[in-house]
Parts: sequence; C-alpha cells; structure tokens
Amino acid sequence: METQSSLNKDERIEIRLSSSDKQVFMKAQKLSGDKTFSSFIVRVVKEKAEEIVAKNESIIASEKDKEKFFEAVFGNPQPNQKLIDAANKYKSQTALL
Repeated sequence: METQSSLNKDERIEIRLSSSDKQVFMKAQKLSGDKTFSSFIVRVVKEKAEEIVAKNESIIASEKDKEKFFEAVFGNPQPNQKLIDAANKYKSQTALL
C-alpha cells in the first residue's frame, strides 16, 4: 500500500509530442476509462516502467544464478574432504560385493 508521502503529487514533468501522438493518446485515454489525460499517462507509463524494472531484475537474478551454478560445477575441480571421505566409504563398501 502506498504511504501518504508517495501520494503527494508535487512532482511535474513536461513532454513535447506531436499532435498525432496526442490524438492517439487521448483516444486511448477515453477508451480506457481513465478520468483524466494525466491519470492515463501516469498509469500507462508506470505499468510499462514496472514491467521493464521487473524484467531487468529477473535477468540480473538469472545471471547471478547462472554464475553460481557454473562456479559450483566448474569452479573448484578439487574435491573437499567430505567428498573424499564419501568416495572412500563407497569404495570400501562396494569392494566387499
């Protein structure tokens, strides 16, 4: 839920656009049911911005996961002591068969 401070609308931006773009945007605003042109623009831009951020964050997360996976698989070719002990235990148990 948004906090009171995030509901304050004290920031402004200015954009310049062609009249044909504005006509398309205004038609879309009327079709969307948004009460004002500003609310339509803010809603649409915010939705797209959140989509871009989410996509970027998932790419970054998947890159980190990929790095961790390849490091785990190919990073250290030397087995640690637990793996050596497990291999020796397996060999001793299977040698009796």
